[in-house]
Amino acid sequence: MSSGALADTYEVKLPPELSSSPKMCDYAPCKDVMPGATSFSERKGQPPFVEAYKDEAGQKKLLGYVMLSTDITDTPAYSGKPVVTLIGMDTTGRFTGVKILKHSEPILLLGIPESALIKFNNQYLGQFVGDNIEIGKSRSEEHLIGLDAITGATVTVIAQNQVMMTSGSAVAKQVGILKPVIRPQAKFAATTAAPTWAQLVEDGSVQRLVVKAEEVGLKSDGRPYMDLWFGYLNQPTIGQAILGKDGYAGLMARLKEGEHAIFIIKTAGMDSFKGSGFVRGGIYDRVQVRQDSDSFTFRDLDYVNLWGVSAAGSPAFDESAIFIIRGKGFSGAFPWKLVFLGNKIDKETSTKTFANFDKEYWLDAKYLEGGRPVVIKPDPTWLKVWKERALEIGGFIAFLLVIAAAYASRDALVRRSSRHNKWPVNVFKYTGWVVSIGFVGFYAMAQPSITQVLTWFHSLLFQWKWELFLSDPLIFVFWIFIILSTFLWGRGLFCGWLCPFGSLSELLYKIGGAIGLKRFQFHLPQAVHDKLKWVKYAVFFGLLAVSFFSMGLAEKLAEVEPFKTTFLVGITNRSWPYSLFAAGLLGLAIFMERPFCKYLCPLGAALAMPTTFRWFGLRRKDECTSCKACAKGCGSLAIDTKGNIDQRECMLCLDCMVLYYDDHACPPLAQERKRRDKAGQPLTPINGKGYFIPIHPVPADTKKGAAA
Repeated sequence: MSSGALADTYEVKLPPELSSSPKMCDYAPCKDVMPGATSFSERKGQPPFVEAYKDEAGQKKLLGYVMLSTDITDTPAYSGKPVVTLIGMDTTGRFTGVKILKHSEPILLLGIPESALIKFNNQYLGQFVGDNIEIGKSRSEEHLIGLDAITGATVTVIAQNQVMMTSGSAVAKQVGILKPVIRPQAKFAATTAAPTWAQLVEDGSVQRLVVKAEEVGLKSDGRPYMDLWFGYLNQPTIGQAILGKDGYAGLMARLKEGEHAIFIIKTAGMDSFKGSGFVRGGIYDRVQVRQDSDSFTFRDLDYVNLWGVSAAGSPAFDESAIFIIRGKGFSGAFPWKLVFLGNKIDKETSTKTFANFDKEYWLDAKYLEGGRPVVIKPDPTWLKVWKERALEIGGFIAFLLVIAAAYASRDALVRRSSRHNKWPVNVFKYTGWVVSIGFVGFYAMAQPSITQVLTWFHSLLFQWKWELFLSDPLIFVFWIFIILSTFLWGRGLFCGWLCPFGSLSELLYKIGGAIGLKRFQFHLPQAVHDKLKWVKYAVFFGLLAVSFFSMGLAEKLAEVEPFKTTFLVGITNRSWPYSLFAAGLLGLAIFMERPFCKYLCPLGAALAMPTTFRWFGLRRKDECTSCKACAKGCGSLAIDTKGNIDQRECMLCLDCMVLYYDDHACPPLAQERKRRDKAGQPLTPINGKGYFIPIHPVPADTKKGAAA
């Protein structure tokens, strides 16, 4: 048994024949995943696989089966692209080898070594394809086999597990290792009225599957790539509405017991759903039906012409078909999916990758005697992750809400503070730093990154998949919080209070000052700072521009962020250039407050731009335009020479707000306090505008009237 990855499989160029040639093993190292094999068949079956043989006494002995994952599933990993995997399985259904041929995972590019993925894949060797295998701890009482994840690459291994189990079971069912599930057949309820097309659509008897041109990597010309309508024909009311009574009777007479028929029409599109490469005796490789984990494909003998649709109001179409499902495990009483299989063109490399699109179909309860059967659908993988980490997620959400509530109460906190005692504010801020560094950064490895921003940009433009982002719950929750807080208060609450690396940087600065290094600590001159602060914006836009030409190159350049080195991999575990860079930034942070955050961080730049449109900012007085007191103490250098706060640069430390209400530190307040002390006037409370409430003398006649 074997498992491995090529020396460098990140975005390697694979031969196009790998996914198209019948002789797959001429272009893939099949012997690496099937030890002892001496020859391999051509591709066969649907989805395709090859048979592996061993020569014994001049005879070929079947050893097992080799499959290419992208022939079977396009399950995306965190990059949004599938991990191309070669998988071997013996004749008893046990995995014999796993080899990664290509991946696009940034975490496996310059951070976690590919050897970690090899080690993960080794866990499948010898496992039976029919077993319940998931990421996490084994639970013998549930007959569940758990696999150890790769720390820092949870989404990648969750996707890889789906690839392994989906691919293996698809082939195992074809060759008889796994038996199909036998479902009870539907008993149809009798109805009389013939529904119109609109009524069929309304009750779900006809469903629509639309594939956009952008979803397959093509430029849109206003048409969808594929616009299909489909439905189940065995149900008498629906079948007669679509085919007419005579057409329905003829079709039913043609079907054998246990066979089923569906119809498909294409009302618009840029291609054929039947497949341009179809030949007599072959397979319609563009469409299939999937019911749970069972797949049903169609050959030429499974096709019947559909000449027209009888239902009133039906749309015009330019391609049509009736397909017969002959698998014994299919039942019209249970939900199923029509799957359209196609090729997606990678805009960066122009190579084609496998992709599928599906739409669920389930007969309305009124068409079934006794209604729909009870179906307990298994939780999707992302939901299982959320349930398993519910305690962590709940604690993290509570932590974020506490910090948000503390900042929302900042006016009360800064009023209780002074320049000599900032603990009413700092107790929350420092707690945020410690939890972010320890729990979010080093333990949960949930440090937000610019690579996530780039991934989201591309997902929004090309194909958004919620499951991809939901697979890492802490990152998902954190980003929801970051987006909301940025538009409420600006980037500063995340950057200044909650960013693990930023918190670590400033904590080192505070510790440095506390242990006697304060005399060596410095800030750049304001004029120099005002020029250098734009560098991070250039870094961000540079990464964004590069990502549209090569996401792989952008992810390499994103190593300008030291986050991966610091939290995901560890400074001592990386090659010296990355370790030196991260250690250098942290070392510099002891003497200079947040150098990376101020001048290099592309994530900070990405969040700074929407900060311009924040709803709430910090308070300022009229005198702030001429007073320099706050600017002298601003560690972020976010207060300009005119006294204005640049909220895009502000880390919301609230030091200036403490001075705002401090009648000994704020010059306008201090002057007013001294004047009142000298005049023997009382010190009234300070109002929201930062001034003592004015004292208005009461006129003398009013005083007399009051005395009388």
